[in-house]
Amino acid sequence: MNDTPVVSTIVEGGVATVTFSRPPVNAVDRAAYGAIRDAFREFTDRTDVKVVIFTATGDRAFMAGADVKEQHRLAVEGPGSLPVSDRLDRGRLVRDSLWSLRDCPVPVIVAMNGPAIGAGLAYVAMADIVVAAEGTTLAATEIDVGMLGATAHMSRLVGPFRTRELFYTASHVSVDELAARGTVSRVVPRQQLLAAANEIAAEIAQKSPLAIRLAKESMNRTEGLALEDAYRLEQDYTNRLRQFEDSAEAQRAFVEKTEPDWKWI
Repeated sequence: MNDTPVVSTIVEGGVATVTFSRPPVNAVDRAAYGAIRDAFREFTDRTDVKVVIFTATGDRAFMAGADVKEQHRLAVEGPGSLPVSDRLDRGRLVRDSLWSLRDCPVPVIVAMNGPAIGAGLAYVAMADIVVAAEGTTLAATEIDVGMLGATAHMSRLVGPFRTRELFYTASHVSVDELAARGTVSRVVPRQQLLAAANEIAAEIAQKSPLAIRLAKESMNRTEGLALEDAYRLEQDYTNRLRQFEDSAEAQRAFVEKTEPDWKWI
């Protein structure tokens, strides 16, 4: 019997590493969706966490999509086996889990240790930054198992026209192609994956934690807006940040060429 938790979290130096583990291929069932959601929601008020790395165990997949066996079982059993809220909205749990990364108050770095398929691709698309092991791929193969979904997430990664080709054919796209598009930040040998993710995370963790949180919220809200509306909203967030003492501390440290002393106020 495997006693490894589905989701585990370790915090060190302001960096939280969230590890997903559901051997053999890290397929996602309902319990896993909930565990991922709960793990990321815990960071809302934690001042010891400034950035999160999301990765997985094994080398067969970062995440191999939804657990098809569970989907089939639920189809046979019918909706009566689900909580009432899920009977009314079958996709709620999945959405809540995905949005927990996007709504996480601090930046999320996905470290892809293997292929990301279906739901795995969707989680990758919710990241702020993506690093990947050499030779890994992403795919939305739902059409091969009687389902749809993840095309909106795939469009964030490769654009609308490439998304249609990849989804209709259930084909894989390489992380090298995504790196060329600027979607994947770094492609490194597998043994260097976490080191690369931690290098980026450590740099972010040195910044003003209040500024980083407001920056993420601002970017989430401005994405997709017209330029005029987006910049006005960013100005509003700048003015919010200026009300905190840490904003003045950042300016003092810059002028005096010293290390800032963040106080979260």
